[in-house]
Amino acid sequence: MARLKQFKAESKRVLDLMINSIYTNQEIFLRELISNASDAMDKLYVQSLSEDGVKFNKDDLKIEVKVNKELRAIHVKDYGIGMTRDELDKNLGTIAHSDSSLFKEDLDEISDVDIIGQFGVGFYSGYMVAKEMRVMSKSENDESGHVFISNGLDGYKVEKVEKTERGTEVILFLKDNTDDQNFDEYLEEENIKHLVKKYSDYVRYPIVMTNEEGEEETLNSMIPLWKRNKNDVTQEEYNQFYMDRFADYQEPLHTIHLQVEGTQSYNALLYIPSHLPFNFYNETDKHGLSLYSRSVFIQEHNEHLIADYFSFVRGVVDSADLNLNISREVLQNDRQVASMARRINRKVKSELELMLKNDRDKYEKFYENFGLQLKYGMYNHFGANKDELKDLVLFTTTHEDKLESLADIVSRLDEGQEEIYYVSADSILKACQLPQVEKVLDKNVEVLVLMDDVDEFALRVLGEYEGKVFKALNQGELDLDEESKETLKKLTEENKDVLEILKEELKDKVSDVRLTSRLKSHPVCLVSDEGLSFEMEKVLAQSPDESQHIKATRILEINPDHALFEALSKVSEDKLREFSEVLVNQAYLIEGLEIEDPARFSNLISLLMIEASNSNRN
Repeated sequence: MARLKQFKAESKRVLDLMINSIYTNQEIFLRELISNASDAMDKLYVQSLSEDGVKFNKDDLKIEVKVNKELRAIHVKDYGIGMTRDELDKNLGTIAHSDSSLFKEDLDEISDVDIIGQFGVGFYSGYMVAKEMRVMSKSENDESGHVFISNGLDGYKVEKVEKTERGTEVILFLKDNTDDQNFDEYLEEENIKHLVKKYSDYVRYPIVMTNEEGEEETLNSMIPLWKRNKNDVTQEEYNQFYMDRFADYQEPLHTIHLQVEGTQSYNALLYIPSHLPFNFYNETDKHGLSLYSRSVFIQEHNEHLIADYFSFVRGVVDSADLNLNISREVLQNDRQVASMARRINRKVKSELELMLKNDRDKYEKFYENFGLQLKYGMYNHFGANKDELKDLVLFTTTHEDKLESLADIVSRLDEGQEEIYYVSADSILKACQLPQVEKVLDKNVEVLVLMDDVDEFALRVLGEYEGKVFKALNQGELDLDEESKETLKKLTEENKDVLEILKEELKDKVSDVRLTSRLKSHPVCLVSDEGLSFEMEKVLAQSPDESQHIKATRILEINPDHALFEALSKVSEDKLREFSEVLVNQAYLIEGLEIEDPARFSNLISLLMIEASNSNRN
């Protein structure tokens, strides 16, 4: 009987670290063992090319998974290269030793073989669920088989065993169940199938299990769709993969198949959904692309592979060049991911630009679902990505009742027009009813209608487009022509006394009262000064952080061409002060702002109506 040998590492604490600290998800033990089995068959294939006498039938290469409920055991068996007694002792008895890592160094001239296990640690992940592991193996160069036996705590032993077939079989005897952990769940065939599908679906060899009817069932797909030549994949296959992989009942709107070779090689299969997922804007919903390394699943949602503003993209990325850490759960070198992300984001952007140019209806369908995300992307991070996205965003305008790009809008500007005008409103109809818009429309000037909360923030951070600055029609000064400007200056001087009384009376409600040339048929309007607008004020008021509840500067503007202003200039000072409150409240209501005392405003209107009626009788 073989004597018990101690692990060749500094202490048992090292093994404890391997088992309990490196891996954050115990269910990956099966992924690790299947990856090791796949490696063993890759090594057999390579040796068949380089050494005489190593013969095998390719059809015999498979990975068998079996559960034994009576013994509470899981078996993972391969028909690969196998190990001798010395190799068992060296590869499994020395913690963090990896024969795969050494083997990979000799593969420089063979490019079509992927060796996953580079650290010699994956085997020990089995001890997260097993109280004992046995590894029975027979090498091509060994007449008999040997078995490695260990509980992961008290060392190990290697003994001779009857085994006629080349290859390796790992047997895990599961830990006893506890109040916190039911290890018997790994004895359920459906759970095993789920884990294989989730983590090892694209391992190149068949992973098989004999079902209750005694039939051998293949559990994995083997060849991932993204590794097939694009010319050999039909759109139906792309669509079916998307619906199966991402549990969507609708076909995707657009498919992007990216295959990159060079200093960094990878494949990406990306999809733009045809509808907005119900939980897309839920803070708990995770975005990102699924990450594989050499067809082995690594991470479900890698948020670093796709930009926030393209977070609607679903898909998978598979790279053979990733530097994974020892547990294959976290990347050691983020620069590799950043490099892939830049290429992926450029590709998504170019596909959207082509869609906008060549298939406007399809793009508008996309934009209806995800346009808001693009506008958020322009605004986020202090506008760092505004130039990336400015040609992808669309806006409704008064030109036609349809979405327009900024390039479309600029192409229609009159010669010499240096500003792109905009207002915020719920619809085109409401926008056209605003006092500030009427005169501009009379001059056949196109106006952007901002309907989403983020719109104005996005335009503010963009600032300009092709040298044309964005200008709010209800903010700051508005000079449509020099003649109006001079006329306004003269009228202001002539009515200085009236304006001073109004300013004095309304000093607690507005910062200024002035005559304006922006109105046509309306008597008054409220505008803000440059900086914070009324619409931005309303959006910020929704924030739970009260420090964000900032008010825009209020300025009352009066139309000097309206009959009301002529009437104001003829009334007594007392009556003018009384009228001032009605004027400012009118302007507040038009702008959609609350007035301080609705009851008082109603009473004032009633008094004015009574006075007007009495005046008519006289």
